[in-house]
Amino acid sequence: MGGSCNESYEKFLDLLKQAGIEITNEAELRARLAESRRWHYAFRTLAANGRQIGISFEEGAASVDGAVIDRALAEFAFTEGEQSVLASVLKGGH
Repeated sequence: MGGSCNESYEKFLDLLKQAGIEITNEAELRARLAESRRWHYAFRTLAANGRQIGISFEEGAASVDGAVIDRALAEFAFTEGEQSVLASVLKGGH
């Protein structure tokens, strides 16, 4: 998880939005990821526990494209275990 441009949290969030995910309190999420040296860890934590500070992931007006979410998680080098948990949160709107 080095400084590769393929690991930009901005690009990752943009892919999630393209997949049909709406991010509540996106500005706060982006600010917290920008502060973190390890944005993958910060994202996992906020995906699981962000509701307490108003961060959530919901299905947008169009249905969520699970295949795009799966590709984004794989492309940005989340482990298989992380992919399973995060895909469930993102696709389920938790």
